[in-house]
This record gives sequence, C-alpha cells and structure tokens, in this order.
Amino acid sequence: LMSYASSIARRLIFSKTEGQRLSGPVIKVATAAVALGVAVMIISLSVGMGFKSEIRNKIVGFGTNLQVMSFDYNQSYETNPIIDDSTLYTQISAVEGVRHAQPFIMKPGIIKTKDAIQGIALKGIDNRFDWTFISSIMQEGEILNISDTARSNGIVLSRSLANSLKLQHGDPVRMYFIHNNGIRARRFELTGIFDSHFPEFDEKMAYVDMQHLSKLNNWEENQISGYEILTNTFEDIDNVLIPLLRVTSYHAPDDNTFLRVVSIKDLQPQMFGWLGLLDTNIAVIIVLIIAVAGLNMISGLLILILEHTNMIGILKSMGARNKDIRSIFIYLALYIVGRGMII
Repeated sequence: LMSYASSIARRLIFSKTEGQRLSGPVIKVATAAVALGVAVMIISLSVGMGFKSEIRNKIVGFGTNLQVMSFDYNQSYETNPIIDDSTLYTQISAVEGVRHAQPFIMKPGIIKTKDAIQGIALKGIDNRFDWTFISSIMQEGEILNISDTARSNGIVLSRSLANSLKLQHGDPVRMYFIHNNGIRARRFELTGIFDSHFPEFDEKMAYVDMQHLSKLNNWEENQISGYEILTNTFEDIDNVLIPLLRVTSYHAPDDNTFLRVVSIKDLQPQMFGWLGLLDTNIAVIIVLIIAVAGLNMISGLLILILEHTNMIGILKSMGARNKDIRSIFIYLALYIVGRGMII
C-alpha cells in the first residue's frame, strides 16, 4: 500500500489547491534547474572528453603508442640504428594487445625553395607502414607507393608546410641533410598533402621511403631507427609495455645493441600533462554545477516547507512522526531530481 507521506507528496505535486501559489512554480523552477545542470554536465563531459580523445588520437597517429629503439637515451632525431630482425618483429607482433608493428627511420633535414627554408623531421617508412591515420587526414594527392624492389621518390607533408614553402601537389621538393660535417642533397616529389590541424606536428613532420634515409646515414639495408607499435586501444599501453620489455630484454642482436621500449606518454610528456589538466577543468565545472543545482534544490524545498507550515502543524497534531513529514519533502525532492534528469 502507498504510504500517506507519498500520497500527500503526490497531492502537492499534481493538485491545484487554492492558496498554494508558490508550490507549482517552485517545483517547475527547481526541475528546470536540475535539467539545465544535468544538460550542462553532459555537454561539459562530451566536449572535454571528445576534445581530449581527438588530440590524443592525433598524437598517437604521428608517434604511435610504443616504440622500440636503441638503449642509448638519444633524444634527438639522429638516432643510433638497430637491426631489423625478423624474429624480433614476429615476437613483437605476437604480443597480446599489439595491433600492428612497423619499422621506421628518423632524420632531420632542411627543405629549401626559392623563397623559403624550413627544417623538418623526416620519418622513413617501408611497405609495412599503417597509413590509416594519415589517410584519414589526407587532403590532396595520395600516400606513398612503397615496394621492396624500387625506391619511391615521393614525399608526403602537411598543408601548413606546403603553404609556407609555396609548394603544390606534384612539385619537386629539394632537401638538404648535414652528415659528418658535410651537406648531402635529395630531390623528392610532393605526392601527398595532409592536414591534421595540429601545428605541433604538421609543421615538422613529413614521410618518405626509408631507403633514402638509410643511404643518407650510410646504414646497412637491415638497419633502422626502431619499431613503432600500435596497440588495440590507448588503454592497452601499460598492459603491452611489460611483455614488450620482456621480449626486448631477452633479445640478443648480432651487433650487441641493447633495446629499450618507450611509450608515447614518455615521448610527449608535455602534451599528456596538458591533457591531464582538462580532467581537472571538467571536474571543477561539474562540482560547481552540482553546487549550484544543490542550492537551487535546497532553496526550493525551503520555500515549499515554509508554504506548508499549516499542513505540517496539522499533521503533527494528528500524531505524524518527524520521519514521515520529512518523507513528504524527500518524495518531492526525488520527483524534482528524477523529472529534471529525464528531461
């Protein structure tokens, strides 16, 4: 059976008793305040988490989740080589949580045109490279067509670089590299232009066939800067890191080069530190909204209580317990919160 407290609460909510001029408007205003607060919280969470996810995906798209490199803690783009070992590559790819592994070579260079000059970081890749992310942000041209038999002379760079250097699709791109106190030149053809709307990477990253960079470094054909590793999800990084450390620590390369595994969080600490601040901002916004909605609820219930002091007095004189009287207004609060959340 329905208790008399809930029955009275229903009468207060739905009846239009003369003399209760504030109950209806107060309930409507309190419900609207809850609905608005919940809506703002949903928008704050959606915008904050969506923005964070988009930025994180772009960081990972350019740098992948994990990297296996030489154990030398060299922080520059001029990396020391490791051996592209098929056994090691198979073991890395077989680790649970690893979606894809790809070799790469990094090398800094300078693009020079008639009117401008720009220093960039070239990423050398082969036919194992995953073009999913770059293809999603491609604006003009096409990705590199890389094979094991022929060396591709194409280069893929960003829209901001192409605009600043006044380059268009199909134009020749002349690059210069400093190696052993000398300058070496290469001529590429602009085959693709992408735009991630992320200047931190757009202004310094380009993609070429790794055979060019291997020859510029005077490396052997089986020498690379390291392996880039994509995990199934971003949250899998920590779960994959330990097995990869085990695989690389057990690996004994022919050149006695020890390996290290670094995550994108270590490679881009400033970026992920900035993204971490977004969580704090979202939490502050939610706390403020909850505080405002709570004050609105409290003030609304106080107005309802003051308007129904006569009713409270009659109920007390008839032997109603304080607990039952409180239940009436708790039912009112639940109705307001529930209806506001549904709206």
